[in-house]
Formats: sequence, C-alpha cells, structure tokens
Amino acid sequence: MILSPKQTTIFKLQKRVRDRFAKAIKDFSLIENGDHILIGLSGGKDSLALLQLLGEYKRRSPLVFGLTAVHVRMEGIEYHSSTEYLEKISEENGAKFVLQTVTLENDRQTNRTPCFLCSWNRRKQLFETAKSLGCNKIALGHHQDDILHTALMNLSYTGSFSTMPVKMQMRKFPLQIVRPLCYEHEEDLLDWAVQMQYIPQIKICPYEHSSSRSDVRKLFQQMQTDNPEFRYSLWRALEKEGKLIEE
Repeated sequence: MILSPKQTTIFKLQKRVRDRFAKAIKDFSLIENGDHILIGLSGGKDSLALLQLLGEYKRRSPLVFGLTAVHVRMEGIEYHSSTEYLEKISEENGAKFVLQTVTLENDRQTNRTPCFLCSWNRRKQLFETAKSLGCNKIALGHHQDDILHTALMNLSYTGSFSTMPVKMQMRKFPLQIVRPLCYEHEEDLLDWAVQMQYIPQIKICPYEHSSSRSDVRKLFQQMQTDNPEFRYSLWRALEKEGKLIEE
C-alpha cells in the first residue's frame, strides 16, 4: 500500500511519539510490575497524550499495572472543560477517573507567586489522593521542552543548574514522580493532539500573563533558531550532571 504524503507524515509522527515514549520508560525504568500509577490529568494536550500513551502501553505491555486519572480543579479559576469528557477518555484508556476540587490557600510568604501557589496546592492534592488510593507513582505530563525551559529558568533566576527530574523519589511520601513524556517535543504533541482530535480543556487563569515561563520559552526558541542542536546539548548537560534522576 502506497501512502500519500499526508498519510506518511501522520504515520511518521505517531511512530516517533510512541517510540520516544517507550524509550523513556525503558531508559529510566519508569514502570514496573505491580505499579499503581496516578496520572495528573489537567485536561490539556500533554496530560491527554500521557493518558492515551500510558493506556496503549498498558494494553501491549507484559507488565501488570493500574492507572487512575485525577483531575484537580482550583476554586476561583474559570474552567471551560467537561469532566464527562475527561471521565470518558480515561475509561477508554483503562484508567479510573477521580475529580478533586481544591481551595487556594492564603500564603504568608509574600515572595511566592500565585502560579507557584496554584501549582503547589494542586500537587499537594495529587500527593494526598495518591496516598489515599494506594498509588506508588504519580505520572505528570511534562515534555522535554518543559524540562529544558525549567533548567533555563533556574539558571537565569536562581543561579542553579537544575530542573524537573524525569524520575524523583519523594522524601515525605512513599511516592515516585515520573515524567514519561520526557523525550517528546512540544511541537510533536501539538500535532498529535490535532490528529487524535482531543477536545481542548481550557482554564482561564488570571495570573497566566505574569508568568516568567513565557519569557523563557521565547529565549529557548531563539536559541534553538541560532543553534538547532541546542535542545540536545542542554539535555546532555542535564544528564551528565545527574539532574534527570533524583533518588
């Protein structure tokens, strides 16, 4: 069968995304027999891709492991999303669906941004839910661009060379954080979301415009334009310095 140019592009994209996903799981030993994995399901393209790829992996893998997708909503933030859709797509991919609502706690430390507090409260809820459900791992939908952007942010704003690890053992909880999308490029995930016809789940965050992450994204894109190998050089540096695994 001869594929059209469009079909060839689609085939190559899907193979590339699936191959990178499987390679990440193998390279970092992210999934083991008997795991119960909580998926942080925001409803964005990345978490939906994570859910689908984990569901596919579960169906074809000899490993036996459980999946639970948890969607956390923050009070005071407007959402244009359907929990019915999130529940349906979770069930289609072999995951139980859980909805949690969290109130943003007042902060006594004035130097912490609203974005940090929102993320911290949502993450705390994921930890508590994982503990109550008996999950031993939490899978988050950060892709390679997110990890590299964080490294640039930390270098620029704190003077430290660090990032979100691909695999991290929590100290206060008997949990491991894993990021199976660590090899995926954001551009590929954007195309993947279109091909898979995900229904966009949108939150209207009043603090989004004040985030410095958008500035770092622009910096990263410029450096990629100047040097197409920049992505891989920065990744190798993080790997060499042992920043991708925290045990």
